[in-house]
Amino acid sequence: MLPWKRVIRPLAAFLLAAVAVIAPAASSAQAAAPSSGWNDFTCKPSAAHPRPVVLVHGTFGNSVDNWLGLAPYLKNRGYCVFSLDYGQLPGVPFFHGLGPVEKSAEQLDAYVDRVRAATGAAEVDLVGHSQGGMMPRYYLKFLGGAAEVNALIGIAPSNHGTTLSGLTALLPYFPGAEDLLSTATPALADQIAGSAFLTKLNAGGDTVPGVRYTVIATRYDQVVTPYRSAFLTGPNVRNVVLQDLCAVDLSEHLAIGLLDRIAFHEVANALDPDRAKRTTCASVFS
Repeated sequence: MLPWKRVIRPLAAFLLAAVAVIAPAASSAQAAAPSSGWNDFTCKPSAAHPRPVVLVHGTFGNSVDNWLGLAPYLKNRGYCVFSLDYGQLPGVPFFHGLGPVEKSAEQLDAYVDRVRAATGAAEVDLVGHSQGGMMPRYYLKFLGGAAEVNALIGIAPSNHGTTLSGLTALLPYFPGAEDLLSTATPALADQIAGSAFLTKLNAGGDTVPGVRYTVIATRYDQVVTPYRSAFLTGPNVRNVVLQDLCAVDLSEHLAIGLLDRIAFHEVANALDPDRAKRTTCASVFS
């Protein structure tokens, strides 16, 4: 393969991923969540599902488009489901999750407080895709979130950063590229493997006491690379590879979070481990 193709192909995959997140239903985004039954602040958790579920979108995502599959899936199973927008940049509609991750964690903190106040729940469960599976760890570790969260479930999370299939290694060869990335899209810079943000986040261990962690990764992830960088180490951690649950599942970074019902089934198991049912290829029909 020609050298330039090694650069262009990962870049193309990344750009396609960004477009795929925000393209569906963008024009009706604000109406979709309420009409689909989630983000209902009158919802009261049931005895069967006593904790509200807060969905945390990924980079370039938003509170609706990222969850058109999973939010109804959980709502139909009796959960109070909420989703927030975070990491907005001035003048950039629909494409969120781009601001500094530390600031985004503060937005999550405030949103969880709002959900807890509305529902009367002492704790919530968090489910995040990509950056949304990693960013809450800052809230848990540095903003007091461990006292407000029972479980964090990350779907293809960028827990230890990404090399974007080696593309990030080329940044030093383009003068000013790293500074431009940090200024224009701070969240992207924060998610590069070895960034100052990730060094701070992961120092002293991946987890905090009192929170259950689940990571669901896919071998075909082309955005969080290598895919095992999503995994966590520590107590109360379960790392899952989607293809170990269903070998013929070909979902990559976007599909695993947007429409993969096998991943959704495993999310439901992680939310309610006492009633968990084995996840297999047949779970797509459940």
